[in-house]
Amino acid sequence: MALHFELVTPARLVRSEDVYQVVVPGSEGEFGVLAGHAPFMSTIKDGVVKVFKTENSPAEEIAIVGGFAEVTPEGLTVLAESVAA
Repeated sequence: MALHFELVTPARLVRSEDVYQVVVPGSEGEFGVLAGHAPFMSTIKDGVVKVFKTENSPAEEIAIVGGFAEVTPEGLTVLAESVAA
């Protein structure tokens, strides 16, 4: 079972894909999200989103600036102020 992950900025959809796990830099600390995670919403701080495409794959790191993260039954959406190039 895969987690649907979307990374969005005000300007564009940066990423939309099914992955194994995503680790988000929450304002209260990092949190990991897998498929089936309980729904919740959190503010996020400047930092790095770590995307694991499969269970044993190395993390792909995406630098982001602030925003919100929302976990729903459909997946994880990160609404970032901006994404580093």
